[in-house]
Amino acid sequence: MLVQLARRWDGDATIPVSLAEVAADEDLPRAYLEQLIIPLREAGHVLSTRGARGGYALARPPAEITMAEALRALEGPLAPMICASEDPADAEACLRLGACSVNGLWVQVRDAIGGVLESVTLADLVPRPGRRLVEIDTHRRDAIPV
Repeated sequence: MLVQLARRWDGDATIPVSLAEVAADEDLPRAYLEQLIIPLREAGHVLSTRGARGGYALARPPAEITMAEALRALEGPLAPMICASEDPADAEACLRLGACSVNGLWVQVRDAIGGVLESVTLADLVPRPGRRLVEIDTHRRDAIPV
C-alpha cells in the first residue's frame, strides 16, 4: 500500500488515492487496507483527505520513509523474540534474560534485520524503467538498484 502511495509522489506531495483504487491495483480486499491505514496514519506516515478528490497520501517524501519505520508502525518492534526487543521494558519481560545463552544471537538477528530495513526506503521500491528490484549488500547496508 505504501509503495502505491509512493508511486503517486509528484515531487512535492502525493496525489491522494482512495483505498478502493489501491485495493484494485494490488488485488487486496479493501477491508484489509482499512486495517493497515490506521496505524500508518497514527505513525504519521500517511495523511487522509476527505471529499470527492480525497483519499490517502504520504506525509513525507518516499525517500524519507524507511521500511523499518513502516514495519514498526504496522507490526511493532522488529525483534524476533521478546528478549531482543528494542524496547527495554519488553526485553526485561523475559525471565531467562540473564541466564539465556542465545539472547546475543537474537539481538544480532534483530540488528541485521533492522539494518536492512533501515537501508531501504519507499523510493527504493518504486518501479522505474531499467530497475526491477532492490538488492541489499549486507556488508555496506546500502540499497543498490539493479
